[in-house]
Amino acid sequence: MKLRRICLLVLFVFVVAFPARSNVRHFIVETPTDGGIREVVPSKHRAKFDKWKAELFQTEIGRKQWEIYAENKQFVLTIIVTGDKGQGAGTDKFLWNEAGELVGATITLGGKIDSGYPEPAYYPVMNSLSLSKNSPSMNGNVLAATKLIHEIAHVNQTSKANREIVQMQDKFMPVYIDIFLKNGHNATDEKLVELEEKMGGTPMKIWENREYWSEVNAMLFLNERINKEDFYCSVLDKIKTNVETYAKNYEARFFEVAETNPFCNK
Repeated sequence: MKLRRICLLVLFVFVVAFPARSNVRHFIVETPTDGGIREVVPSKHRAKFDKWKAELFQTEIGRKQWEIYAENKQFVLTIIVTGDKGQGAGTDKFLWNEAGELVGATITLGGKIDSGYPEPAYYPVMNSLSLSKNSPSMNGNVLAATKLIHEIAHVNQTSKANREIVQMQDKFMPVYIDIFLKNGHNATDEKLVELEEKMGGTPMKIWENREYWSEVNAMLFLNERINKEDFYCSVLDKIKTNVETYAKNYEARFFEVAETNPFCNK
């Protein structure tokens, strides 16, 4: 019964959350020469965004990953803050040049990302921060910075990917999900098997692989940011529990990060 509940929860999270990320757009453009990071932040969100960015900059990994895009004149990273996304965030509007190189992307942050902890399925790292919400030394800015670096990781991943494969996957994943929901969740459907072979995996496998790599980036950030806090080991334990429960096949990518602080080894 426990396994069935977990499977149903994972399916629920995937079906509900996936459409929000499935409408990913790709564009072919000329390589920019005036790139960098462009902040589209309304005045009502500016003070909060500056605090989130300052929190990110407290870590070396945060500063380095920001500088990669801030100093690259051949890449445009647009960061938008809007009330429409609430506590969530997303990355899309990928820009590619004719050579197949990623030269731009847009990260959209909700105006309330400094609150709200995602479900442990697919977001084992961000979810673990719920353990720190009552700590006097912590605030929502750490959560917001963690969500931001999670999204930056999606840009990092896509920049290393093959344009044709990524575009093809993003095109056919919504088609697969639509058929899957209409055929009674029959993954052996001939059309779905054909799509799976074409994409190199089911949408769930493709999507969770992307999310878990971004969560590793979030974990690297937290490992540096909170490793002196008294709740640090509790957060690592929570991540471990989340990964073992929902992402057993992916635990190796999280294990190395967890081992970097010997004070949490038992």
